[in-house]
Amino acid sequence: MLHPNQALFPGEKPFPAIPTCEHFAGNEKMILKAFGFQEEKGPVFDITQDCEDGAPTGQEKEHAEMVVRLTNSEHNKFKMAGARIHDYTSKFWKQDAEILIKGCGDKLAYLTIPKPTSYEQVKEMVEYIQDMTVKAGLKREIPIHVLIETHGALRDVEKIATLPWLQVLDFGLMDFISGHYGAIALSNMKSPGQFEHRLIARAKANVVAAALANGLVPAHNVTLDLKNYEQTRADAARARNEFGFLRMWSIYPTQIDAIVDAMKPDLSDVKKGVAVLIAAQDAAWGPIQYEGELHDRATYRGFWTLVQRARLTGIDIGEEATRRWFS
Repeated sequence: MLHPNQALFPGEKPFPAIPTCEHFAGNEKMILKAFGFQEEKGPVFDITQDCEDGAPTGQEKEHAEMVVRLTNSEHNKFKMAGARIHDYTSKFWKQDAEILIKGCGDKLAYLTIPKPTSYEQVKEMVEYIQDMTVKAGLKREIPIHVLIETHGALRDVEKIATLPWLQVLDFGLMDFISGHYGAIALSNMKSPGQFEHRLIARAKANVVAAALANGLVPAHNVTLDLKNYEQTRADAARARNEFGFLRMWSIYPTQIDAIVDAMKPDLSDVKKGVAVLIAAQDAAWGPIQYEGELHDRATYRGFWTLVQRARLTGIDIGEEATRRWFS
């Protein structure tokens, strides 16, 4: 029996199946805590080890080497840790990329590029990462995430989304607002303004549209109210249900559970999806009837994406589905 990825995406890259939450950690203490949370909660979120804001001035090289050490360590149990490098204007971004790729490129979940101001900048950085991957002797593509948080990146977002190796487009709210020189009040860094201000809503919608049109995951910015579980959950739900974001940043432990909970698919939809996909696989992926409804490859694709998302948020999809598709 053909696996869903073989049957439903012949010759195409399947839509990325990655967690709905990524948790940022800037220093060794916080990264180790994040690995501990991952072991406790299971593989339901990624960890982004920060070589940009997290690196102390003058210790950029040592910081990147520390990230390599932790990525290669026994603490990285699920191999679900990526890293954010310095931005294009920094003299350290190439150093970061070289140290990380040569040191732990086989284990890095992804590399995140922050603050680009144009398509050309992202293209150059992607090509450097590709070249460094070849020089390191790696036989894989390292997924690349790009932060859309400047006027220039937003202007070029549709071109940026077409670049190779990309997996995620992140929206960066704070830098985006600060780039408007007071035209957007700082109060809009919080809800409800972050969803209702016209300029912010337009930017978020454009990032999501560009990502989904090119088979990338759109990721939403952080909630600044760090310890308020309900606020984070409400923001994540609004980002998911009103704007189509499929992933969100966390910067505080409480936020992890809130984001994962808010972005879980509906359990009844998951159960239906599993049943339809099992019947479809048994029918060699031809059209079927299920509970009086016609289903074919178009609906199978949607259900397959749903089932993968459900599993990555900790929903039990059943023994048979797990055996068929994930064993």
